[in-house]
Formats: sequence, structure tokens, C-alpha cells
Amino acid sequence: MDSLALKAFMAVAEQGSFSRAADELFLTQPAVSKRIVKLEGQLKTRLFDRIGRNVSLTVAGQHLLPKAKSILAAMENTADELTNLSGRIGGRLRIATSHHISLHRLPEPLGKFIALYPQVELDIQFAESEVIYEGVLQGRWQLGIITLNPEPHPQLQQQAIWQDTMQFVAAPEHPLCRQASVNLSQLSSFPALLSKTNTFTRRIVEQDFAAQSLALNVAMSTNNLDTIRMMVSIGMGWSILPQTLINSKIKVIDTLSKPVVRKLGCVWHQQRSLSNAAEAFIELLQTPLTR
Repeated sequence: MDSLALKAFMAVAEQGSFSRAADELFLTQPAVSKRIVKLEGQLKTRLFDRIGRNVSLTVAGQHLLPKAKSILAAMENTADELTNLSGRIGGRLRIATSHHISLHRLPEPLGKFIALYPQVELDIQFAESEVIYEGVLQGRWQLGIITLNPEPHPQLQQQAIWQDTMQFVAAPEHPLCRQASVNLSQLSSFPALLSKTNTFTRRIVEQDFAAQSLALNVAMSTNNLDTIRMMVSIGMGWSILPQTLINSKIKVIDTLSKPVVRKLGCVWHQQRSLSNAAEAFIELLQTPLTR
């Protein structure tokens, strides 16, 4: 078994699709299929059932999946340890980040990192914070730059880098914006537009309302914050958004509650040895921005 075939196997297993796996690996679909066929030939067993467009693991594939993750993680960890011994900042750095952080927090530090360490091969993927969190736990990425889990998993290490102050907002003509200040009870009587229930941000908001025994009147849920901002601007309800997303089309609601703050930062597996490149990246993220 070679590492390229195992990576293709893992990608297809996780994506449930040869085409999506090909996109993730930056390969053509035939190239991914060829690697899977080669692996199946080496193991003398079928790893996937292919029925129409549906792809599912066979019993053998289910047995191989956790072992493939362990093998690849061990290989990558060993490579990082050997690179660290030399003191060199290089090699491949696999990270994942949310779209919001990539747009509003990463451009400057990422640009500096690329300029300082051109020998590092960056592999950056984008997903929801919760998906990345699970992926880091499974060993899929070395680092996640995400909205941090308010209840961290014991096997993961978190490093807060930024604090996102969240503001309650609504359209300027919304009844809530006509008052000098409102409380959470008043907010709960109007429709809310929030992130989905499985998100860390939604959990933080729900905890604040639950502390006052208040139920949220959720009219719509989506993890696309730009969509939420648009819906708020046309008067569909109130929401809570990061300060970085507030523009002239929405208005901050003055509440009598304490500010809602979510922490953004890095997460990695405690059993993984951070490479020199990963440590350099974390250090750079903690450097204050020039603006």
C-alpha cells in the first residue's frame, strides 16, 4: 500500500463520491479511480460498492478506514518530527479554515507567512468550523483555524487568537431598532435569523437565552453569514453578527445584556507533533495586525 492510494481511499470514503474526492485532492476522477483500483488489487478485495452514482464502503473498506487514518497520521507525524530535528521550516502544512475567517482574519498573516516561508507547501481547505473541528479530531488536518468550541474535546488543543464581538442587529426600520434599548426577552418575541443548531456560534447564543429561561423564535437557519445579513437588511428578522459584517444596511440593537463574544483561533490534535511550519504559522497569527 502506498500513501497516495490510501489518501485517495480516505477521500472517497469521507466524501462518498469519486468526483468530490477528486476535487479535494486536485486530481481528475480517473486518476482517483486508478488509485482505488490499484489499492483493491494489492489487497485483493473490493473496498467500495458502486451502485449508480452511490458509493459506499464494503465491510473490508470499513475495516480499512480507521487503519488508513492511523497509517497516514503516523507517516505525517514522523515526517514532521524529522523536519523539526533539522530546525528547518518547510514541508507540507495542511490547514483548514472557515470562509468567514479566511475573508476577515487570514489575508494579512497568510500573506506574511507565504513571503517569509516560501519553502512551505500550503494545503488550505475551506469548510464550516464544526466540520473542520471533527476533521482535526480524525487527523485529516494538522491545524484548523476556526470558531473555537466552547466545550473543547479532551484530545484537542485550542489556542485563542482573536475575539469576535457579536452584535444584535436588525433592519433600521425594525421595531427593535426604534427603542433606545431592549432586553433578551423582547428579542425572543421577534423572529430570529441564526446559524444552524449544530454550530458553535448558535450554541453560545442559545446559552445566553437559556440562562434567562427564554426560547428563541428562529425563523430561518443558515451557516452563510452573508445570507443572514442580507435577510436582516430586508426586514425578515433580527440576528447576531460579527462586528466585521455590520454595514450601513443594518443597525446595531442596543441590548441590556452583556456582550456576546466568540473566540476564534487554532485547534490541533494533542497526539500530533506540530511541525516547525505549523508552530511558525501559529506564532505569526498571534502577531498584531498592522492596521
